[in-house]
Amino acid sequence: MNVADAMTPRSEVVTVEIPGTRDDVLEYLQDRGFSSVPVIKSTDDGEEFRGLVTREALIDRPDEDQLAMLVEEVPTTTADATLEAVARLMLEEGERRVPVVGDGLDGIVTMTDVIRAIANGDVDGSASVGDLARSDVNSVYVETPLTVAERELSYAEVPYAVVLDDHGDMTGMLTEVDIIEVARVVEGEDDTGDSIAGQDDEWAWEGIKAVGGRYMPTRNVEIPAEPVGEFMTDDVVTVSKRRTAEEAAQLMIEHDIEQIPLVAGDQLAGIVRDVDLLEGL
Repeated sequence: MNVADAMTPRSEVVTVEIPGTRDDVLEYLQDRGFSSVPVIKSTDDGEEFRGLVTREALIDRPDEDQLAMLVEEVPTTTADATLEAVARLMLEEGERRVPVVGDGLDGIVTMTDVIRAIANGDVDGSASVGDLARSDVNSVYVETPLTVAERELSYAEVPYAVVLDDHGDMTGMLTEVDIIEVARVVEGEDDTGDSIAGQDDEWAWEGIKAVGGRYMPTRNVEIPAEPVGEFMTDDVVTVSKRRTAEEAAQLMIEHDIEQIPLVAGDQLAGIVRDVDLLEGL
């Protein structure tokens, strides 16, 4: 199966154009929940792909307004590449979405597109989940404040945490999507000389540099401090090590999830993430 058979074609891809400003992408990244938006530039020879603007770029660079300065160069692929090749590219480069580029932007292929191909049997999904799953599992206590849990996910550099109860048993799943859904971006003006984010600040996703007494626009993220148990998914989908990658992929597509706890009987034994299923290719 080739990338052309799985990608979202150019006609269905939302893009923004240089020259432009951060406001041009805010609607897609915040209101519509996109994680990134491709950036193009019109030239005399046609459309030219320039890169991606991601949600992280807007949060990490709150004072940059020019779209051209927020664009990030990313690996690309071609429509005639195989899905196995793009899966290898995603693994090697740590990318979840890869623009498909020919003379211009032909489309975009995502991790979910590859998982869907595995689920549909379009590519080899015969590998055993037990051989692909990880034994190291990120976890968090059910009574942990969500503000602390967000930091734990960030430091662990994973998008999830298995939630454990008072007995150390799995009672739910928390993902970065759960956090994003209840987080609130606050904009305003702060006296930057006294606006360093402290350990007790709920918006400590982003500190503000002290630059004297002048005022500057700030973008702070407020996260509720209530316990993780109020925001987690308690109806957890699990998988046993005897299942195949194809079966695990089907569960991911059906439930719109990116990771599934691996269980042995009633005990948590590991975790299988969508990126692990790519290893099977």
